[in-house]
Amino acid sequence: MSKIVVLGAGIGGHVAAAHLRRKLPKDHEVLVVSPNRNYQWVPSNIWVGIGRMKPKDVFFPLEPVYRKKGIGYKQAKAVSFHPEGDASQNKPYVLVEYVFGEKAGIQEKVTYDFLINATGPKLAFELTEGLKPGTNKAFSVCTYDHAEQASTGLNALVERIKKSNSRAKILIGTGHAKATCQGAAFEYILNVERELVRLGVRDKVEITWISNEYTLGDFGMDGMLLTYGNSTLKSSDMVEMIFRDRGIKWILGAGVFKMEDGKAHYENLEGEYKTEEFDFAMLIPAFSGHGFKAFDKDNKDITEKLFKGFMIVDADYTAKPYEEWTVQDWPETYQNPSYPNIFAPGIAFAPPHAISKPRKSKNGTDIFPSPPRTGMPSGITAKLVADNIIDAIKQGNMTLNHKGSLGNMGAACIASAGYGTTSGSGISMTTYPIVPNYNKYKNTGGRDLKKTFGDIGLAGHWLKLTLHYAFLYKAKMKPFWWLIPE
Repeated sequence: MSKIVVLGAGIGGHVAAAHLRRKLPKDHEVLVVSPNRNYQWVPSNIWVGIGRMKPKDVFFPLEPVYRKKGIGYKQAKAVSFHPEGDASQNKPYVLVEYVFGEKAGIQEKVTYDFLINATGPKLAFELTEGLKPGTNKAFSVCTYDHAEQASTGLNALVERIKKSNSRAKILIGTGHAKATCQGAAFEYILNVERELVRLGVRDKVEITWISNEYTLGDFGMDGMLLTYGNSTLKSSDMVEMIFRDRGIKWILGAGVFKMEDGKAHYENLEGEYKTEEFDFAMLIPAFSGHGFKAFDKDNKDITEKLFKGFMIVDADYTAKPYEEWTVQDWPETYQNPSYPNIFAPGIAFAPPHAISKPRKSKNGTDIFPSPPRTGMPSGITAKLVADNIIDAIKQGNMTLNHKGSLGNMGAACIASAGYGTTSGSGISMTTYPIVPNYNKYKNTGGRDLKKTFGDIGLAGHWLKLTLHYAFLYKAKMKPFWWLIPE
């Protein structure tokens, strides 16, 4: 009998646990360890953040689902990794600490035969001074409770405008010089703009996009050249077209480093220190690793074997200039090279480098997006990790036949541009590959134009709404859930 421990119950961890349990005989144990008691469909938090959905619409409790499906569950957080065991425990284990109930604060050694680290990112608000959700008129949509708080703040601003007939400024984008997840902020700014129109106060509000991107539409992916109708269009031109149509201003190459009440302080690539005032802001924080430590059998610190901020996997971490980056740098199996029974899919793995071209300000400050690894890539990589573990258990040896690099993997994204049955809008985009292959696709921005395209319209809204319900159905592991792709 094998025991597979999955750390984290977000998209990556939940997908891995579900496929492991479905495909492995019941005498093998699948155990999920997560500090969160609920599963949340994060892509719909933007709708919670404008009040068009409630938190209950985007989450459900994990324990009943896991109990029904025969998946073990501990509501606990990982504390340290012990891949060789220790003097008193021969098996590898993770030291965890319970965070809820009668066991809260109690630590336990959770042993494993295979370990999937799907802990995702730490929302590192503290890396930007004063960036704490709900303070300084700044908010977040990274979790459903943050998003609900943002909705309350936005509604309060709208009511103030209506009562006083005053003007206001809204600032949305990234809250750190190396933040990622520009896509979520992009969706949110478009939804906020549509809500202000619906509520009759759009003419009273100045909306500004602030981002660490060098160009609009970079999205941490070095931008895209995509097929749009019968022509080709740069993602930068598409986003500029949308922003101009909506009357949204923008500030680029901005590394926000400090927040005060209604003020965002940032450094730009020219090395200038500037301030942008606002009445409401939603800024995505930096993502970081969780600061985990690892120890060998003799309790010697071996953190450098497992972590490089995030978990080390089968990537090429050799430092090299942007001009020498290739898709071969990116991992294919998400297996740790020092301990082959440990894997890290999704955003839990340490990327070899950024995707967007790195840039420094004239003061030497790094200002560019970190690489995105959330959403569809998290699900795909989690499933292939699960399939490799399943093969290893059934065959008795590790073959790693299932591979998927972001350099040969495509992704589809439906970016909400406004909620509404007849007035909603969505921007549908696919890209292949996620990491541009400039050697193979020299003349098309590193991507295959037959598989990289975009469209805008009401159909996109309905597709995103349909996916909301489909992926919650899948996550609840209802009948034939596995037929819905990642």
